[in-house]
Amino acid sequence: MRGPSKKFTLMPLIAIAGLSLVVTLPALSATQLHAAKPVTYTTVTVKSGDSLWNLADDRTPRGGDIQATVDAIIAVNHLSGAAIAPGQHLNIPQ
Repeated sequence: MRGPSKKFTLMPLIAIAGLSLVVTLPALSATQLHAAKPVTYTTVTVKSGDSLWNLADDRTPRGGDIQATVDAIIAVNHLSGAAIAPGQHLNIPQ
């Protein structure tokens, strides 16, 4: 004679899934997502004596990170370094 058979049931899994939804959904509904504000650019023509640093310094808000602005100018304009030339057009983030 065999003992009672052990059947696998989905009921415990369904109960756990339901409980996790009850706990998770209120937390997700209270979360506010904010889109990043769009970045706008100014096009600048490089003049003799200009450097990326002084262009960034002129356009970085007071207390802002000038190096971050330099890095953004390099990235946006696909520059391989900090060298720029008079007459070159650069997009500068505002």
